[in-house]
Amino acid sequence: MFDRLRRGLERLLGGEDDAPEPEPFARPMRPVAGLPLLRPRVLVLVFDPPVASEGGQRLSRVLGWHDPTALARQYANDLEVCSGGLLQYEVVGRQVVDTLPVKVDGFQYSPESFLAAWRRRSGFHDPDGSDYERLIAAFDLDGRVARGEIDEVWLFGPPYAGFWESTMAGPGAFWCNSPPVARSSSPRRYVIMGFNYERDVGCMLENFGHRTESIMSKVYERHAGERNLWQRFCRYDKSHPGRAECGNVHFAPSSQRDYDWGNPRPVPSRCDTWYRFPNLDGAPRTVVSAEWGGGDMRAHHLWWFDHLPRALGATDGVSNNWWPYVVSPDLVG
Repeated sequence: MFDRLRRGLERLLGGEDDAPEPEPFARPMRPVAGLPLLRPRVLVLVFDPPVASEGGQRLSRVLGWHDPTALARQYANDLEVCSGGLLQYEVVGRQVVDTLPVKVDGFQYSPESFLAAWRRRSGFHDPDGSDYERLIAAFDLDGRVARGEIDEVWLFGPPYAGFWESTMAGPGAFWCNSPPVARSSSPRRYVIMGFNYERDVGCMLENFGHRTESIMSKVYERHAGERNLWQRFCRYDKSHPGRAECGNVHFAPSSQRDYDWGNPRPVPSRCDTWYRFPNLDGAPRTVVSAEWGGGDMRAHHLWWFDHLPRALGATDGVSNNWWPYVVSPDLVG
């Protein structure tokens, strides 16, 4: 399965001009017939100030970190691939911000003070969290959502920027791997993702994975026992010996602890049945970690997302296509 995902990524991301045409993605690179495409509009805010003492170079360049533009493109491409072509993010606005975010107590690093703390690995400000209400006001995020200009926000910053991996704003906003924004005038819910450009796209997919866990837990919160198909999807061998399904973001079917995606022990799993959702009949088969990349974070997350149901119809009052809930939290009752 990892080879299938890799081939799909190569087709989307492209290769060298003289590279041979890669083998087509083994699972369809288009949504299931009858399912509408998901095309959320994204505003990208990159907090990457110039550092005067370093000749005006941006902080990310001074420290040799990732290019946020490349990260955003790769992240969107990855999610398009593992959603079977269903999720197609559109970046409709991008702004490079010449300052670092303001903290909840009003503190703000200068580029030089942050760089000094980073180089000595000490002296970082506490509390670390960014002031989301100030950020929403400064960039008119509620207004842009209200006017239909954007559906989601991606924040990029350095370590200690104080961003949540994901948070939710708007009426009835709920836990999304963090407490919701307390005050928001938006007429609908929207998600603000927080990314660290010191790290690679695997960590960005991790953020999206925890967002998925939070939102799907909310979708199924009134479904008890075996009716809670989200809890069933997340079973792994340690929690349910001999009854693993797809696991969760931190635990692959064979994992024994958090982030143990490379555990080589073979275990029985019914992960394949999720490709036939809502028909979950079928015997388990033995799986090993090589199927999800042998310990690679990005590979595991792509494998896991690829198993999220995307089918027509509904089961027990919940859509058989889970992707719209994760992308559009207003769909969650």
